Amino acid sequence: MQGANEPRSDRAPKRFSPWRLLPVLIIAAGFVSFFLLDLDRYLSFEMLRDHRQTLLAWRTDHYLLAALGFVGLYVVTVALSLPGAVWLTLAGGFLFGVVEGALCSVTGATIGAMLVFLAARYAIGDFLRAKAGPALAKMEAGFQRNAASYLLVLRLVPLFPFWLVNLVPAFLGVPLRTFVLCTFFGIMPGSIVYNSVGNGLGSVFDAGEMPDLGIILEPRILLPIGGLVMLSLIPVVYKKFRRETP
Repeated sequence: MQGANEPRSDRAPKRFSPWRLLPVLIIAAGFVSFFLLDLDRYLSFEMLRDHRQTLLAWRTDHYLLAALGFVGLYVVTVALSLPGAVWLTLAGGFLFGVVEGALCSVTGATIGAMLVFLAARYAIGDFLRAKAGPALAKMEAGFQRNAASYLLVLRLVPLFPFWLVNLVPAFLGVPLRTFVLCTFFGIMPGSIVYNSVGNGLGSVFDAGEMPDLGIILEPRILLPIGGLVMLSLIPVVYKKFRRETP
C-alpha cells in the first residue's frame, strides 16, 4: 500500500494539446510580420534622430500617454524577441531622463520577458520535461537550488541572448515570481547605463555622431556590475561550502 506522504506514481501525464502552441504561434507570426512589413526601420538610431523634435513635442504635450506607449512598445519588442531594444532604451533616456527612462525600459522589458516565459511554459514546458526524462530533471533540480543567483548573473552579464534567458528558465521550472524579480533588478544596472547615454543624445545628434554603446565595457561601469555579480553568487558559494563542510 502506498504511503500517504509518497508521491503518486500512477498519475497520468497531461495530454499535449495543439492549442497550447497558440501563444508561441502568435509570437512567431508577430516576429515574421515585423520584417515582412519592414517595421524594423522604426527601431533604429536614424529614426530616433530624424524624428526627435516630434517625439519631444508629443512627450511634452502627452507625458503620461507617451510613457505608457513607450512601455507598451517595449513590451511588444521583447515579447516578439525583436532586434532594436537597445535603441528603445536610448530613446527612453532621451525622452524621459535617466531615472524615469530606466523605470519605463525595465518595466516594459520585464513584462515582455514574462510573456515569453509564460508562453514557453504553457506551450511546451510540461511536454519537454516529460520527454526529456532524468537528464532534464537533474539539470532542473540543480538550477532551482540557486535559481535567483543564476538568473541575476545571467541578467547582469548578458552572456547569452536576452530571448534565450527568457526561455530556458521556463523549461527548468523556475517560479514566475523569481523570474520576474530577477529580471527586473538584474537588467536595471545596464538599463541605467544606456539610459544615461540616451539622456545625452541631444549633443550626439547635433554633432552628427553615433552614441558610444561600448560604454558598458569601461572599467568604471564594468567593475560595479562585476561586484553585483559576485554578490549574486555568494548564496551559491555558501550552499556549496555548507554541503562540503563535515
